[in-house]
Amino acid sequence: MIDPRQLFQHHESNVRSYCRTFDALFVRGAGSELFDAQGRRYIDFLAGCGALNYGHNDPDMTEALVAHLREGGLAMSLDLHSQAKHDFIDNFVAHILRPRGLPHRLQFTGPTGANAIEAALKLARKRTGRHNIIAFSNAYHGLSMGALAATGSRHHRMDLLHGGVTRLPYDGYLGGEVDSAALLDALLDDPSSGIDPPAAIVLELVQGEGGLNVASTPWLHRVFAAARRHGALTIVDDIQAGCGRCGNFFSFDDQALVPDLITLSKSLSGFGLPLSLLLVAPEHDSWLPGEHTGTFRGNNHAMLTATVALRKFWADDALRTQIDRRGQLVAQALTRMAAHVPEARIKGRGMFIGLDMRTRERAAVASARAFRNGLVIETAGARGEVLKVMAPLTTPDALLHEGLEILSDAVVSACG
Repeated sequence: MIDPRQLFQHHESNVRSYCRTFDALFVRGAGSELFDAQGRRYIDFLAGCGALNYGHNDPDMTEALVAHLREGGLAMSLDLHSQAKHDFIDNFVAHILRPRGLPHRLQFTGPTGANAIEAALKLARKRTGRHNIIAFSNAYHGLSMGALAATGSRHHRMDLLHGGVTRLPYDGYLGGEVDSAALLDALLDDPSSGIDPPAAIVLELVQGEGGLNVASTPWLHRVFAAARRHGALTIVDDIQAGCGRCGNFFSFDDQALVPDLITLSKSLSGFGLPLSLLLVAPEHDSWLPGEHTGTFRGNNHAMLTATVALRKFWADDALRTQIDRRGQLVAQALTRMAAHVPEARIKGRGMFIGLDMRTRERAAVASARAFRNGLVIETAGARGEVLKVMAPLTTPDALLHEGLEILSDAVVSACG
């Protein structure tokens, strides 16, 4: 039989990425652990790049999904009414929207986060009659053409033409002396600035792929105020930062902000199954029936597991309390590691947190050593300089400590 690595090398596209860094044949996952074909165990601090906030194969979701399959339940249903969709919407409203006083409607956009971003940009342009979108440095919104135009990384954008986006500095990008929110407002106020009035301002409150950059509350409020003053919609991309990663369901929950449009994906299904939403404030729901469609909007399996996740993790404050506590535990461990790294910084918030190693080389060496010792952890940032801790939110303390010990050894070794 051909060696599995050779099969992938010969037949899978060169675009494959994670498998080059984490070279193992994974066969099983349970909670915060992965197992390869040789039976080796790994602690998972990658969590499907944020798609597995509740870990691998949650037993309650597994049981519900298996029962659904055995009963011949629907797999996909386009945008037809289905029991799984009814239950998901009912629980999403009950546990997420209503407690926050959010009137938003749910648009099922297709399987990926990029689908949700594309729908948001299209709707904002339709609603306002404008074309320009304001995005920010180090942003990541997806790799389809519209989302890619709003993404900062030259590595992803290459030299393709992407029109209709004006990019401005994110909070702190130019240092503490430059207020980029004031710059935004001034540019939009000046009819000779060269920046067309925007249809929307799209942003992440914590830039995951960009290196765990966190927007401050005052900056966010000034950006939202500028959007209102200039007739632009606000789009919060909560694809990676949402579903509890920053401490509450939405990354903006503690900011006293109400975005016009909100994109969700990744951990929305709770099980790693593809499911994406665009949450639309009712006054902006100006779609005509069938104006924006997609075959795979009706993933009933994903809606089913998402409903279990909502009932299990968001009906009370138990998970939120654990995220706060575990986030502090990780931050304390990273602070100890930072003492070994020249000019290191702790970045992010909640369980969306990491260590800025200051160089790509240090971060890559630490990630590789951690993997050899049984920990899966990726790097992020403009130059790949940040070690990004994205353990499942449900990781038991013992596993969290074990993973952080492996990471500490890797960090010290990389800087030795």
